[in-house]
Amino acid sequence: MKIETLQIKDLTPDPENARQHDEKNLKAIQGSLNQFGQRKPIVITEAGVIVAGNGTVEAAKRLGWTKIDAVKVPGDWTPEQIKAFALADNRTAELANWDKEILATQLLDLEEAGFKIADFGFLQKQDSDQKELDTDSISYEDKFEVVIECKDEFEQQDFLERFTNEGLKVRAIIV
Repeated sequence: MKIETLQIKDLTPDPENARQHDEKNLKAIQGSLNQFGQRKPIVITEAGVIVAGNGTVEAAKRLGWTKIDAVKVPGDWTPEQIKAFALADNRTAELANWDKEILATQLLDLEEAGFKIADFGFLQKQDSDQKELDTDSISYEDKFEVVIECKDEFEQQDFLERFTNEGLKVRAIIV
């Protein structure tokens, strides 16, 4: 695999990109690029069409970047193989699950270390008195969770308040 540093202006976003990047997603990518730089190359065709990394390139442009690292798909790939790779690249990451206990602990650790986790697309709301998660008293097997998908932050806040008033231990992690 040969990584090349290319001019962003010479690249073409995939006109058939099935993956959409909303403002929240682009801001998270920008936050990651701003904090860590580019740590993995985008993937392009021989003609410079972006196969994987359309959101990364858009975020980089918003940050004022003029160059980006890229690798090319093999020259003998068919258009169908390229399309299949693009879909697989997007789909495989979203099929993974978070270990919510580890995620919550890591997010708290990073916040305490001074990272702004919201820059990476994570928000964690917790009771202001709670400085760490109480995981010592329960094992993973003894833990039961309910996930409620809310239409917006206001509905989420209503649920949090209602359940807290009912005496339930509640926390919200926005992913």
